[in-house]
Amino acid sequence: MDVTSFITASEASTEAFKTATLLKTLTVNALIMGEVGVGKKTLASFILPDASIVDASNFDELLVTLESSREIIITNIETSPNLKRLVDSINENNIRVIATSKQSFTNEFIEDIFSVKFDIPPLKERAEDVSILVKQFTKEASKLFGGSEDFNITNFKADLSNNAKSLKRQVMVNYLLQDIKDNELMEIMQNYLFEKMGSNSDYRNYLYLYEVPLIKAGLSKFKSQLQLADKLGLNRNTLRKKISDNKEYLQGE
Repeated sequence: MDVTSFITASEASTEAFKTATLLKTLTVNALIMGEVGVGKKTLASFILPDASIVDASNFDELLVTLESSREIIITNIETSPNLKRLVDSINENNIRVIATSKQSFTNEFIEDIFSVKFDIPPLKERAEDVSILVKQFTKEASKLFGGSEDFNITNFKADLSNNAKSLKRQVMVNYLLQDIKDNELMEIMQNYLFEKMGSNSDYRNYLYLYEVPLIKAGLSKFKSQLQLADKLGLNRNTLRKKISDNKEYLQGE
């Protein structure tokens, strides 16, 4: 299964689920398209719950599975090294296929075998789904780490770069860190730096790991560079220089 059960709080996800529900009752082949982490494999498994799931890049395994199955889920079909041979095998073995792809694409060999094609929009276009997913991932985090389901979403900006995959990782990390103790945080930094250190300018190279979060937190809390400079005991020009030096990490602040 994918990183989460398919959420249907938004109009777009509801329509996608309706299409999947219809396909569950039919015997046609279908192609589900969309970015990483939008729920393609979840819907494919909903349509064919007992089917084997094989990535198209594992071509030899895929051909063997096609010879011994009545239905199959093929993920990332656009990565197949030989689409013609794949399609021929599907037709020869009379297999029902639900396939997924990371992007919309057309190919002469697959146009005829997929009676239904539909897209799942990215989470950035499904705001209603994001809030539900945050709650769901928080619940999973509470079970995993043995805490409450309270999650401080103050200043939480959802990472949707990989849709549900990146969002889940972000929630898990933030949940774990919200009650972290100083010594635990320092131990994490120590382990991180142990693997990185080795040059003659490590102090300067890794100073941003301290300065960037301090500046970001301060700007978020005090709302102005002037106030932050005062709280940090820095000259305003010094703070401006630090912000400029770390602009790669402070864009939008």
